[in-house]
Amino acid sequence: MATVPTSLALGFGQLFDGAVLRILLKSVAVTLAIFIAVAVGGVWLIDWALAGAGLEDTAFAGAGPLREAISLLATILGLWLGWRLVAMAVVQFYAEDVVRAVERRHYPAEASAAREVPFGLSMRYATRSLLRALLANLAALPVAAVLLVTGVGTFVVFWLVNAVLLGRELQDMVWLRHRQGEDDLAPISRGQRLALGGVIAALLAVPFLNLVAPVLGAASATHLVHRSARRS
Repeated sequence: MATVPTSLALGFGQLFDGAVLRILLKSVAVTLAIFIAVAVGGVWLIDWALAGAGLEDTAFAGAGPLREAISLLATILGLWLGWRLVAMAVVQFYAEDVVRAVERRHYPAEASAAREVPFGLSMRYATRSLLRALLANLAALPVAAVLLVTGVGTFVVFWLVNAVLLGRELQDMVWLRHRQGEDDLAPISRGQRLALGGVIAALLAVPFLNLVAPVLGAASATHLVHRSARRS
């Protein structure tokens, strides 16, 4: 398991490389643009729906401000829950560039042997990952709601679900370029995958750190896969 902290440290150092830094800035800009658009649209849509359901300004004194407050809180909650989905979906478009940059610097032999992932295959995996994450988080929502009274239970549920999913996603970002066939397994263990996914899932819940977490995850996964392959 010692490979995971080392891979994370190497991945963090990689964030300051020119090629990876440019990808990081682009992914952050795109993610923030999507969230601003969703935030504005979400507030307006929820406000409109509440007004249509009978909570218009004339319903009672203070109905307007109450409706606006509910719309804002609901949108913030939705954005918090959806951050991981949007951020990772955006990084999927840049993942191969991140992996390629890390391999060029640290693993030139593996980089020269890597295959280009067809766009169709990449999109299939990205779509599958997005749907899997969406369904898993929706399935966890009732359990998380029940545990809300515990204070930390809700966070733990979402963290565990996303740790498992993220470990798989990050592994596939790298391994798709190197596997020899559908049944060719990545050289990292489930424990390593869960540890990496757990760290990135935790960072995705922390303001500001969640901006760099997806790219850090892709860079760290590259180190983890190749360092583990060399040891096996």
